[in-house]
Amino acid sequence: MTTAHDDIHDLFVIGGGINGCGIARDAAGRGLSVALAEMNDLASATSSASTKLFHGGLRYLEYFEVRLVREALEERETLLRAMPHISWPMRFVLPVHRDMRFEGTTPVSKLLSTVMPWMKGRRPAWLIRAGLFMYDHLGGRKILPPTRTLDLREAPEGKPLDDRFETAFEYSDCWVEDSRLVALNARDAEARGARIMTRTRVIAAERDGDIWRVTLEDADGRREMRARMLVNAAGPWVGDVIRGTIRSNSREGVRLVRGSHIVTRRLFDHDKCYFFQGTDGRIMFAIPYERDFTLIGTTDQEHDGADRRPGCTDAERDYMIDFVNAYLNTPIGADDVVWSYSGVRPLYDDGASSATAATRDYTLKVDAAGGAPVLHVFGGKITTYRRLAESALKKIGAHFPDLPGHWTAGVPLPGGDFPVDGVADLIARLRADHPFLTEAWAGRLIRAYGRDAWSLLDGAQDKGALGRDFGATLSESEVIWLMEKEWALRAEDVLWRRSKLGLRLDAAQAAALDDYMATRGTASRVAAQ
Repeated sequence: MTTAHDDIHDLFVIGGGINGCGIARDAAGRGLSVALAEMNDLASATSSASTKLFHGGLRYLEYFEVRLVREALEERETLLRAMPHISWPMRFVLPVHRDMRFEGTTPVSKLLSTVMPWMKGRRPAWLIRAGLFMYDHLGGRKILPPTRTLDLREAPEGKPLDDRFETAFEYSDCWVEDSRLVALNARDAEARGARIMTRTRVIAAERDGDIWRVTLEDADGRREMRARMLVNAAGPWVGDVIRGTIRSNSREGVRLVRGSHIVTRRLFDHDKCYFFQGTDGRIMFAIPYERDFTLIGTTDQEHDGADRRPGCTDAERDYMIDFVNAYLNTPIGADDVVWSYSGVRPLYDDGASSATAATRDYTLKVDAAGGAPVLHVFGGKITTYRRLAESALKKIGAHFPDLPGHWTAGVPLPGGDFPVDGVADLIARLRADHPFLTEAWAGRLIRAYGRDAWSLLDGAQDKGALGRDFGATLSESEVIWLMEKEWALRAEDVLWRRSKLGLRLDAAQAAALDDYMATRGTASRVAAQ
């Protein structure tokens, strides 16, 4: 492994999404010298555009992806313990539709249509319950409560739904703040010695015997770094890196699938999520979001190029609205949508017939034929990012003898060193130490920073001590913290990735924040020169 005085890094990671940052953290924690370059902000693409769930993927059982589901189910509680500030248990309500029929395309639905043609693709209640039984028992569940049956005629969860729904199954998964997960992995990687470079594009990477020469470009111009091994975790751009950046002849392919979401006004009063089945065989979530909103998604559409910015089309928006309206007793319309977002999933091209059927499992490929090795990362789910990193380090370890073993399971991310059920206590303590905080303000800080909220507030006893107020409880002190410790450079980094305060600030407030950050960032660069 590289010594502290060697200018050659062991690993150079391309991509600052969850896979890249997770691998960088794991590798740095094993003593490897690591550098990571992200051409935009951390989590600026796929990793901030998920459905925000740590989940096993109940519907993947229909594709017989049992290993993937088991691994994801096992990870839920491992991750929950490591980050109880940005992840928490959530209950999911799956209404049973007594007469729903759909055009099934999964192996399970095709089998049912063959042996029981009268089903015509319908998922019968017994099949759903059997799947949930597996879901409860595959992953060694200890913290999360098991599945139960709800009488929607009596339960409050039935109030937002059409009266024809009388029964539902309720099961467990977890929520996660996806883009904060990326930032915290990057912070921990840096704390363990990794060099994290954002707004830094990899222009080219060339083998020079057993070394990679990597050409970078950022605001200060071009420079070169060297590394013994390259990790291509570029997400939607993984294929572009293979063909263009390193000019490899690898035949591995990536399938780009766009997933869009809409955010509406709050549609129900409880804190549980709905899992809806569609007549086309797809599923849709409706999730409590940021206290005052509901998150609805997602779609599966082929996407024709990583450089084409994904966006939720009117057709996708209307599809999601029609989907949930088939269940709600009070329909929603386009005017209820306050925000939408879309991300591109870089799935391994397994030749599946449709975007929905394409595997969500990850695939890792090492190419060492031309000298210095490169690891290509395809696909993956946010729930299994830590296991993906462990699998990546196993392959990386073949090129670095005596590499230490797994270590990340059970090790908290920054701010997360407290019990899973300790959030309420932390909020109360933070308010006691800083009496000017409202319950909502303190809750937002604990959910974002955990124990680090005390460092961010730095003993402040009134709002004025936190500096300028940008609106919606966003203070100058918090902005400085995010710029100095979490690589935030622009207003959108703060408002849409480090938080979701963009839902609460107006255009003028966002512009004022952007001006402040640009001025402070320029001053910092001048001072550093």
